[in-house]
Order: sequence, then structure tokens, then C-alpha cells
Amino acid sequence: KHPTGPLKTTDIVGLDVRLGIAEYLHETLGERFAPPQILKDLVAQGKLGRKTGQGFYTW
Repeated sequence: KHPTGPLKTTDIVGLDVRLGIAEYLHETLGERFAPPQILKDLVAQGKLGRKTGQGFYTW
């Protein structure tokens, strides 16, 4: 359970951190853990969540 919701939690932790975790899980555990395209796109745009002021939310 995510008391703040999964997208807000991802913004707080950092989208780059979440992407790194997803890439590792994808490599080791398979396609089920492939990172979503929106996550890759936001990281490529430099939108890393709270630490940059923009991610899934504006901070």
C-alpha cells in the first residue's frame, strides 16, 4: 500500500531512481518488469520528481 499513491511516491524517491530499479528488475526478472515509456520519457526530459520540481507532479 502506498499512503501517498505510487506516482507521488515515485516523485519523492526520484524518477531516475525508480527507472534504475525497473531496468535492473527487467534485466534480471524479465519483461514483466520493463519500465513504462512515460517514466523513460520524463527522465530523458530531466523531470526527476521533487528534486527537480517536476515529475508526475509539479513541486
